[in-house]
Parts: sequence; structure tokens; C-alpha cells
Amino acid sequence: MSFFQGKFLLNLIINLLNRPTINWSNFELDSSLQLNDFVDLLLEPLNASQYRYRLKLGLHEALINAVTHGNNLDPKKLIRVRRIITPNWCVWQIQDQGNGLESKKRIYKLPDKIGSLNGRGLYIINECFDDIRWSNKGNRLQLALKR
Repeated sequence: MSFFQGKFLLNLIINLLNRPTINWSNFELDSSLQLNDFVDLLLEPLNASQYRYRLKLGLHEALINAVTHGNNLDPKKLIRVRRIITPNWCVWQIQDQGNGLESKKRIYKLPDKIGSLNGRGLYIINECFDDIRWSNKGNRLQLALKR
């Protein structure tokens, strides 16, 4: 092995060891509105976070939407969640087994009628996270908070 090859290999090993840690976790949940313990599990690595209440509210609302609107409260369907924690971001990808929400219905404002029973969820989610992205189909929602 030449000097340059050895130096390249050493630099490669050092770079791999100094890479920021990324923590990936995958979860599945039966379609149920019993969500408190599940939301706490999703937030477990962030116990000391100053954003805990905000995140809990936003995740709870996103999961309720997935169970209620995506899976139509069908207990045979699942909700899948991927949690990704990096040094700069906390990301949750929530996917239901429904047909998806059309892009024209992804409205992040309060309903016109104050007494309306529906229509606040996407507004609440939008207020709780720094970045929101949808899959093309509209049945997967990615929520991210900058750390």
C-alpha cells in the first residue's frame, strides 16, 4: 500500500467515525384513537425538548387525521410512522392506508365558521412544525422540526 492510499484510507475511516448520528425508527399502529402512549413513544428521544407540547399536539392531530380520514377508523388498517432524528432535524413520516388527500384540499387555515366541527387539523399541524411535505398520493405526511 502506498503512502497516498494509506492516507486516503485513514481519512475515509476518520470521516466515517465523525459522521453525525442519524437515528431511524419505524412503528406500526392499528387504526385507533387511543394515541397518547403512542405519541409519547414517538417523542421519547426528545424528553427535554422545549418544543415537546407543540410536537405532541401536532403529532396527535396528524395521527387522528390518518386514522379518521385516511383509514376511515377501520381497525384492520395500519398507520406507519418513521421517526428520523438528526443533529439538525426531527422528522416524522406518517402514512395511512387510505386513498390520500387531494392537493387542493390541503388547506392550512382555520374554517370560516367558528363553530365548525372539522377543519382545524391541518392548521394546527402547520403551526406545530417547521416543514410539512406530502407524498404525491397524499396518504403520507412528513412533518419536520428544526432543532
